[in-house]
Amino acid sequence: MANKYSIVIAGGGSTFTPGIIGMLLDNLDKFPIRSIKLYDNDEDRQAKIGGAMEIILKERHPEIDFLYTTDPKEGFTDVDFVLAQLRVGKYEMRDKDEKIPLKHGVFGQETTGPGGIAYGMRSIGGVLEIIDYMEKYSPDAWMLNYSNPAAIVAEATRRLRPDSKVINICDMPIDLMYKMADMVGLKEWQELDFSYYGLNHFGWFTAINDKEGNDLLPQIKEHVSKTGFADGIGSGQHVEESWMETFTKAKDVYALDPETIPNTYLKYYFYPDFVLEHTDPEHTRVDEVREHREKDVFSMCQKIIEAGTAKDIEIELDAHATYIVDLARALAENTKERFLLIVPNDGAVPNFDPTAMVEIPCLVGKDGFEKINQGYIPQFQKGLMEQQVSVEKLVVEAWIEHSYLKLWQALTLSSTVPSAKVAKAILDDLIEANKEYWPELN
Repeated sequence: MANKYSIVIAGGGSTFTPGIIGMLLDNLDKFPIRSIKLYDNDEDRQAKIGGAMEIILKERHPEIDFLYTTDPKEGFTDVDFVLAQLRVGKYEMRDKDEKIPLKHGVFGQETTGPGGIAYGMRSIGGVLEIIDYMEKYSPDAWMLNYSNPAAIVAEATRRLRPDSKVINICDMPIDLMYKMADMVGLKEWQELDFSYYGLNHFGWFTAINDKEGNDLLPQIKEHVSKTGFADGIGSGQHVEESWMETFTKAKDVYALDPETIPNTYLKYYFYPDFVLEHTDPEHTRVDEVREHREKDVFSMCQKIIEAGTAKDIEIELDAHATYIVDLARALAENTKERFLLIVPNDGAVPNFDPTAMVEIPCLVGKDGFEKINQGYIPQFQKGLMEQQVSVEKLVVEAWIEHSYLKLWQALTLSSTVPSAKVAKAILDDLIEANKEYWPELN
């Protein structure tokens, strides 16, 4: 392996950045790196993360060039991979995404329902800007985009940057595969062969085998039918209360189709009443993140900067970071490994909208991805997906056309919203909250 790669993390001030850098450094034997850059438009936030990472790189891998910057030319010049993890509006706007709908009797959530739609309207422009920087300064680079809400962002890239070298991904199915591997006594998600179809945060596993071809689905179904994904959580994992509730609720989502294993996010569409009943309007998921992850990561970085050393610091490696490393390696080294990607359907699910961005297994190599056909899907899933993909397409059309009507239609069509009247009330509040971020709607 003669090549060494240059990477820029777009959204360098994210609390996920240390885990990604840690995973990159932990895999230098199979994915060697010559340069790591951080790019963010929030100079203060990135300086806290970047300052700590700079110390870690100097101490542990001084041969790797490192910098953090707010200058697009400096950040995107001479890179092979752009890892995009944008959060336009940061947690201040996520707070509004989650709490404004609750005022109208609708749950708020980061990537689903009205909150996800609001976030999507902010994310589209940010992701397109990063693509344009990449193509201007490093036109041969690949962008691995895991900015949320991935379904809306992926549809926007399909519509507005169809020829760009962008691969849209999500780590949630990988997290579930780790849990399913744990259920059957395996350690890594890569030890599983799988079939899966759906939209992002809206899909189903239809087959799970080990590498010898043994069918693991009956054993996994037995677990999920009783405790959801809760007993696939290893003893060493710290799981916040809201996530434990989500993993446990998967048993009720599974009951709607015991032939498949569902993505946990389907609880928001199947049981919105349950979610609403179990949500504290004054303390939502964003508050948990601030109290735990946000606080812990920035405290760690501050400790490193003040001490001037990271000698006794261990970076917690994120599960989604391993996925990113393996995917970048597949593109760089033509490994032809199987990954779940969000890609244009074009017949991969034959009885579904060919223009939909579906989440399905693909083989990845130096020329991009090769889709694996998932066959015809049942009426239940097809109907659910048709409604949800229409929501996502209407959001992107609303952003492109600056259309109030299409965004109202998107909210009305969402199965999480009870009526057009409620949709309009939520929309008007979201417009006021997002004045600095959304295009002006007519």
